[in-house]
Amino acid sequence: MDKKSNLSVLLGAAFLMATSAIGPGFMTQTAVFTKDMGPTFAFVILISVIMSFVAQLNVWRILAVSKMRGQDVANSILPGLGYLITFLVCLGGLAFNIGNVGGAALGFQVLFDIDLKLAAIISGAVGVIIFSFKSASKLMDKLTQVLGALMILLIGYVAFSTNPPVGAAVKETFVPSSVNLMAIITLIGGTVGGYIIFSGGHRLIDAGIVGEENLKEVNKSAMLGMGVATVVRIFLFLAVLGVVTLGNELDPGNPAADAFKIAAGVVGYKIFGLVFLAAALTSIVGAAYTSVSFLKTLFKVVAKYENLFIIGFIVTSTLILIFLGKPVKLLILAGSLNGIILPITLAITLIASKKSSIVGSYKHSNILFYLGWIVVIVTAYIGVQSLSSLTKLFA
Repeated sequence: MDKKSNLSVLLGAAFLMATSAIGPGFMTQTAVFTKDMGPTFAFVILISVIMSFVAQLNVWRILAVSKMRGQDVANSILPGLGYLITFLVCLGGLAFNIGNVGGAALGFQVLFDIDLKLAAIISGAVGVIIFSFKSASKLMDKLTQVLGALMILLIGYVAFSTNPPVGAAVKETFVPSSVNLMAIITLIGGTVGGYIIFSGGHRLIDAGIVGEENLKEVNKSAMLGMGVATVVRIFLFLAVLGVVTLGNELDPGNPAADAFKIAAGVVGYKIFGLVFLAAALTSIVGAAYTSVSFLKTLFKVVAKYENLFIIGFIVTSTLILIFLGKPVKLLILAGSLNGIILPITLAITLIASKKSSIVGSYKHSNILFYLGWIVVIVTAYIGVQSLSSLTKLFA
């Protein structure tokens, strides 16, 4: 692979990870927490970003060195474990993809004022078209890069136009007046939970950018992906903060859209539609691609017809949304599963990092290793808390 192609894949992997994280849930979540917490939300962003960086670097490095996808690493530690991880990741990926198709439909509706079901069909069709091409992975790389850059520019514009209290936000970043643990774990789950943490790493494996000799490039790609997701989160936080600081009440039905509308009128509302559409389309692609990548080494038929299975995944998500509406309980279940998938997958990766049968002679960073276990313990604790809330909901 030449340097130009190599760079394109590294950028593509980074943006695939970032745009997989920046879905409709990410935007709504940021708007709701900013509305409720004000400038203090800046501290939550800081802590979740640090913990997400630790998790991301651990996983991507071990996948690259072992030259194995997440499910195969898990099966190497305990036979059958990879199948369990695959089930959890695919269930979460499908449920979130239903939300992603809904988000894309909402974006189309805001932009063109069309029926929501028709908008959902168009959204699913875009994903299907991408994976109908033989060069689908290259097209996916380009799409995520272009739409990712577009999101940063549009949200950045709205952020600066709302004139947010940056000084207060900076102060609260380092000296918070309160700490919201649930908000921290929600952001970590939304940034590197479930399938998201594997999306870019699996893309690099597919492109053959693996082995200890490529770790420098893997690090750059992982950090760029986290950097993009962080910049979008900060810009969106500042945009909403500027709106709520002026005493504006946000519509609880769609707080992110309302913030954009208040900030920049009809133009702002249309910008929101475009951003929401871009966020959702890239998340549809990321969720489908990564979920199927978990199946392809476990089932030969999936590896043989990978693009067809990805298309099937997108079509299924779209049909469920159209015929059943938004299955709220399924989405809540997937969110809670996301909360427990991260500590499980990260713990498996950390155990793998010390097994020469998996990583060979590679010596994993002790700093990353111990910081990784701190993230496992913290996220596992909160994950258990969220599961107890879930049992009450389904009781």
